[in-house]
Amino acid sequence: MSPPKKIPRLASFLALLLAGSVPLAAAAEPPMREVVRDSLEFSAAQYAFMLSSLEGRPGYPRSVAKGEITLVPASDWTSGFFPGSLWYLFEATGDPKWRMAAATATAGLKAMKENRHTHDLGFMLYCSYGNALRLAGDADDREVLLAAAESLSTRFNATVGSIKSWDHGQWAFPVIIDNMMNLELLCWAARAGNQPRYREIAVAHADTTLRNHFRADGSSYHVVAYDPVTGKPLLHVTHQGAADESAWARGQAWGLYGFTMMYRETRDRRYLEQAKKIADFLVNHPRLPADKIPYWDFDAPDIPAAPRDASAAAIMCSALLELSDNVEPAAAGRYAAVAEQQLRSLASPAYRAKPGENHGFLLMHSTGNFPKRDEVDVPINYADYYFLEALLRSKARLARLPAANGHE
Repeated sequence: MSPPKKIPRLASFLALLLAGSVPLAAAAEPPMREVVRDSLEFSAAQYAFMLSSLEGRPGYPRSVAKGEITLVPASDWTSGFFPGSLWYLFEATGDPKWRMAAATATAGLKAMKENRHTHDLGFMLYCSYGNALRLAGDADDREVLLAAAESLSTRFNATVGSIKSWDHGQWAFPVIIDNMMNLELLCWAARAGNQPRYREIAVAHADTTLRNHFRADGSSYHVVAYDPVTGKPLLHVTHQGAADESAWARGQAWGLYGFTMMYRETRDRRYLEQAKKIADFLVNHPRLPADKIPYWDFDAPDIPAAPRDASAAAIMCSALLELSDNVEPAAAGRYAAVAEQQLRSLASPAYRAKPGENHGFLLMHSTGNFPKRDEVDVPINYADYYFLEALLRSKARLARLPAANGHE
């Protein structure tokens, strides 16, 4: 007996397929190596466009307001991110034009080494001069950084055990979670200048932050106000978050990055455990969107209509990539998977600008200070800086992995 004929059924299926009635599998995502390569090529072209549009204009591009690019002086806390991004482009491409552009932009910040009125010297000078020294090795860069570390150290109060953040506002001795990011400058200077005191300050600040800034779930307060005489914490408040008890997204990212970095610098496992605790709070948060780009505050009252913060995602992504290299395989896989999704999202048309648009900035949809309606849903230079850093970290990580891996 002959088997039943199945050709008509197959023909019917093919007809439905051609007509679009049978769903096709979703298109495969491009390999991560391709995402990174494409984004670095785009970044170089986009910043070449920005440089040409800024020719002859003084200042450092920070953001966009009222349809115009905003330029800030060397004294602005964000001034180091643009030169730092240019150094990352030199690292990515090896093209000497980026070295020249980066060196020129960096040189304009030299006077900031004597600025003792800000805690942001790490942002301003380590992102610029630190990358300059790492990639170009000029002896003058080293001296600028050592002078900057000395200036930063003058803001340390041994009774409090912290570096003072602001000289303005209603608090006598405010310390913000962002301040963790400036400790890398001190750790470097302790080694480079044979000054153990700088490392001691960095460790004391990290320890004080560890004791007083974090809630039981791993989330962080934005500001802790101390009594500078007794050293006791007086208030746990916010300046840029939705509420004192909320989890301001960029603040959580600063904490994650800062404790990951402090583990690298000290190998103190307390810092690694804190970084993991912050990471777990973030990657497992029920209000972290599917594309892994957080709302500006995890407790914003109007989620899901709340603005996103691409800058928080870029900082978090870069930190997770480093953290994944320092933890056990299971945790490393979780952190790296979230970082990959963040990088794919940031590199997608939803967040990455079209060539020649966005005033030359790489990313769209960052949030600076939502409560003050300042820099909301705009490009911001530190989003670009940490996006480029994450791309370079991803590139280095991929180089260590087998090319046959489907996601790579």
